[in-house]
Amino acid sequence: MIKLGTGRLSLKDLRAIARDAATLGLDPDCMPRLEHSHAAVQRILASGKAAYGINTGFGRLSQTRIPDGELEELQRNIVLSHAAGTGPMLDDATVRLTLALKIESLARGFSGVRPLLLERLLELYNRRLYPRIPAKGSVGASGDLAPLAHLSLALLGVGEVQHPQPLKLAPKEGLALLNGTQVSTALALAGLFAAEDVFAAAMAAGALSVDAAAGSDTPFDARIHELRGHAGQRDVAKHYLALLDGSEIRRSHLENDPRVQDPYSLRCQPQVMGACLEQIRYAARVLEVEAAAVTDNPLIIDGEILSGGNFHGEPVALAADALAVAIAEIGALSERRIALLIDPSLSGLPPFLVEHGGVNSGFMLAQVTAAALASENKSLAHPASVDSLPTSANQEDHVSMSTFAARRLGDMAKNSAGIVAIELLAAAQGIDFRAPLKTSARLQDIHQLVRAKVAFYDHDRYFAPDITAIQSLVEAGAFQRFVAGLLPSR
Repeated sequence: MIKLGTGRLSLKDLRAIARDAATLGLDPDCMPRLEHSHAAVQRILASGKAAYGINTGFGRLSQTRIPDGELEELQRNIVLSHAAGTGPMLDDATVRLTLALKIESLARGFSGVRPLLLERLLELYNRRLYPRIPAKGSVGASGDLAPLAHLSLALLGVGEVQHPQPLKLAPKEGLALLNGTQVSTALALAGLFAAEDVFAAAMAAGALSVDAAAGSDTPFDARIHELRGHAGQRDVAKHYLALLDGSEIRRSHLENDPRVQDPYSLRCQPQVMGACLEQIRYAARVLEVEAAAVTDNPLIIDGEILSGGNFHGEPVALAADALAVAIAEIGALSERRIALLIDPSLSGLPPFLVEHGGVNSGFMLAQVTAAALASENKSLAHPASVDSLPTSANQEDHVSMSTFAARRLGDMAKNSAGIVAIELLAAAQGIDFRAPLKTSARLQDIHQLVRAKVAFYDHDRYFAPDITAIQSLVEAGAFQRFVAGLLPSR
């Protein structure tokens, strides 16, 4: 069981929530903080002083004082009115993460909510009563208002998924549920984990492609990368060397190949993939902090009501934009290696990686598919964080667009997973054509992983199922073991 309310949610915990639906509970130490915070709300109400979101309206309506008899209606109404999302529903993994992050934030004890509210949220998660949350409708400004309102509907007994015991919200609780970056952070975390899986598979595919093209392993020499100094580049080069170690194909290259240098898509993999790894590590650091952050507003600190802007999604938006660029580059480099492998003038392999070319087209259209996916990712990689469209009658006059920044990562990762799957098929095909020379022991494991799902392409056949089969391996993280210790959440 993962305990929440500690302020210490690790990436490993978050991956277990997203991928394995790990059971959640509350850390007992958070209970006194929750009770103290809720008591502070009660004292503020008893004092008769105006306190934003507790006995006032919201946003530009904050000057409107709400009578005591309408406070429960105030909290219910903010949930109902803000549940204005649209588009497809978020997947279960993202909803699980959102629930967990919301519980963690509220359980820190600075939001003034009752322990009962957290218990009901935990029941939704642990009983797998996942609220139906539309994916579109948040600009990442006052947090993820619309999607979090849809999550909160379940507590009120409204919507498609309903808690069996509808809850009457106490003062501040509706606002506390809606404020926060939990949806954008959950989407970004899901994107991070998908990016890691694609990165691992691209490392495996890239090394396999080097041997399939009878390339050199000299570009991975540690002495080269020490001179530049980037940690990600050094780490990646080390892994490529380990993957290629012991290859008979490599020895043949040393003895017989007149080529002095390989194309950049083979030779510059440490520089490109190392830079992408740095972006993944940066995003992981930001999102791990954000996962345990208190992003409600106003906050109750030392008995005082403090209004601030912790709900602004800029840290998530910038991290998601960095991930988007990395995902696009991983796919773009992989597509170039596919193009290299099907070109006999560069690879020394049969045209389009098939015997009897002409009657057989081989990997011709598979490369076209990879190019289409890489091109789509170029458009999706445009930074979302540089956009800002003011909302709420200019009260929210700068917004982060963090939710879209994070949401598009899922589509991008799928695109790059498809590209890398095609490369794995192409590289495995190339390795087969190099027989009787053998690749390294570790690359043989990668080759066998591919061949366990898809047979050698000896003549034209229905190609799409082959891509789907290997893409499923990529998205399941099947290639993570070949880059152990390289990625932040593993």
